[in-house]
Amino acid sequence: MQWEDYRQSENLEDRRNGGGGFAGVPGGRGGVGIGTMVVLGLVGWALGIDPRILIGGAEMLGVGRSSAPTQESRPASGPPQDQMGRFVSAVLAQNEDVWTKVLPQQANKRYEPPRLVLFTRVDRSGCGTAQAAMGPFYCPEDKKVYLDLSFFQEMQRKLGGGGDFAYAYVIGHEVGHHIQNLLGILPKVNQLRERSSERDANALSVRVELQADCFAGVWANNIQSMGRIDQGDIDEAMKTAAAIGDDRLQQASQGVAVPDSFTHGSSAQRTRWFTTGFRTGSLQSCNTFQTNQL
Repeated sequence: MQWEDYRQSENLEDRRNGGGGFAGVPGGRGGVGIGTMVVLGLVGWALGIDPRILIGGAEMLGVGRSSAPTQESRPASGPPQDQMGRFVSAVLAQNEDVWTKVLPQQANKRYEPPRLVLFTRVDRSGCGTAQAAMGPFYCPEDKKVYLDLSFFQEMQRKLGGGGDFAYAYVIGHEVGHHIQNLLGILPKVNQLRERSSERDANALSVRVELQADCFAGVWANNIQSMGRIDQGDIDEAMKTAAAIGDDRLQQASQGVAVPDSFTHGSSAQRTRWFTTGFRTGSLQSCNTFQTNQL
C-alpha cells in the first residue's frame, strides 16, 4: 500500500503518552498488550454502535475493568512523528478524500469527516470509557474513532493478520460506521435494538458490521483506482476479515460457534461483504438490511 507520500489528516488527535508510539509498519515494538488470550483483544473489535457491549463481552471472558482513573490526556500538538502515527494519519486522509467525493455523488450527502483519537490503554470517549481491550471503535455520540495501536500488534502476533492494508481496512471499517451515522442508519438501528430481544439485537448488529465492511470495500475500490493498492493488499484485507469472523473467534475461545450470539458476522460473511463493496464501488450494493441471505 502506498501511503508515505500522502498528506496527513488534520482530524487526528494524538493522546498517546507524549504523542509517541511503536514505530514501524507493520510490527514495531512497544505499546501495551491487550491480553493473554487471542479473543481478549479481538472480540467485538470495531463495534461502533455501543462500546458497552464490547466491555460486557470482555468481562464475560474474564477481563476486569481498569481501576485506574479515566482521564483524557492532552493531545500532542502537530501531526504524529512516529511511523505508525503518520500511517494512521495518511489512511485517515485517504478516507477523507474518497468519501468527500463519493458520499455526495452516491448519497447526495455532504461528508463531514470524523476525528480519530490515538490513545494508550485507557481514555475517555463520548460513549464512555475507551479501553485497549475493546479494540478500535466508533462513537456516534462524539463522532470519533478510537484506536489503541497495540491492537495492530495483536492482529499480527495472534492472528497473522498484519500488513499495512490490513490495518487500513480496520480504519476504513470504523469510518464506515461514521458513514452509517451520517446517513441516519446507526440511530435507527439503535432504536430497534432497544426494543428487540437479545437474539434480534445481535442480528441487527451483524447487519451493521457487515455494512461497515462493505463501505470499507467501497473505499478500497476508490483507493485502487488511485493506484495506491495492489492485489496483495486486497489479499491482506481478505485474510484479516476472515480471521476476525465471529465463528473463527468463538471456535478459538470456546471450541464452538454459536450463530445466535454473533455480533459482527462469520468469516465468510465479512469477506463476502467487503468484496461486494470493493467489486462494485457502490454504496447501494451495501444494503445489508434488505436481504434475507447475508
